[in-house]
Amino acid sequence: MIEAEHLTKYFEDFLAVEDISLTVDPGTVVAVLGPNGAGKTTTVRMLTSILRPTSGTARIAGYDVATQSAQVRASVGVLTEQHGLYERMKGLDYLDFFGRVYNLPESLRRQRARDLMERFGLGKALDKRVGEYSKGMKQKLALVRAMLHDPPVLLLDEPTSAMDPQSAKQVRDAIMELRRDHRTVVLTTHNLTEASLLSDKIAVIRQGRIIAHGTFDELAENFVGAPLMRLQFTQRINGLADNLPDFMNVEDIGADYIDYTTSTPHDTNPQVLRYMINNGHDVLSLSQQSRTLEDVYLRIVEEDESRVGTTR
Repeated sequence: MIEAEHLTKYFEDFLAVEDISLTVDPGTVVAVLGPNGAGKTTTVRMLTSILRPTSGTARIAGYDVATQSAQVRASVGVLTEQHGLYERMKGLDYLDFFGRVYNLPESLRRQRARDLMERFGLGKALDKRVGEYSKGMKQKLALVRAMLHDPPVLLLDEPTSAMDPQSAKQVRDAIMELRRDHRTVVLTTHNLTEASLLSDKIAVIRQGRIIAHGTFDELAENFVGAPLMRLQFTQRINGLADNLPDFMNVEDIGADYIDYTTSTPHDTNPQVLRYMINNGHDVLSLSQQSRTLEDVYLRIVEEDESRVGTTR
């Protein structure tokens, strides 16, 4: 649904986006992570035909962003941090105005506006002026506007930036609702909690380059290592360390626990449990130690900093 190849953007002598290649399948939610100034917004603007790439190509729903801008914009819904709402208008009138911009028939645009407002908890705000909305409500209204023409692709640029926790949760809940539609969504953010909750895949962008891309599990294994398991016993395990099976890749042994790594937990964990029980050791629990997206993200950035530093 989204195909970018060697996408590059210069602003005079400043390289904002460098050689980005990215493919997003239909129905996938991709979070693009990176600090402010990393190139996330510039990339979104190229994908929506607002900015013309300096070099490289990109296609949205099969349409070229450089030569088929009208078709691209018809296929994309965009939610930005600066949503540009007309605060003196009532919510339904505002959406009706944009429905006309999208050339939707009156009956369709009114019905679709009502349905989407109800879906995202704004049904009682149809006749309120937009200026009376809370921050969370305004952002959800902007999301409804982005979906009004029923686009197959949504590009959400920092959707909860600078919002209070309650408003941010409202918007995240609304985005999670979109999973039911199997739409293709690209979410740019520097909020790691948001990325963990909402995305199927993650791309990390730094200094205009995508430095890592994959599912959380793929990135965790590539940059942090195989999953870490903790085997907890009901009592101290004196002497057990001297007689452990070869299939346990032990990382740490405590008074009443053993930590080990395995890239195949579905196979290894049952073997470990059988071995311990057959040898008379009382197991209290076997669990995977938590690895957060923050751990993975920091390791990715650390490795990139080291790699870039050695090439200078």
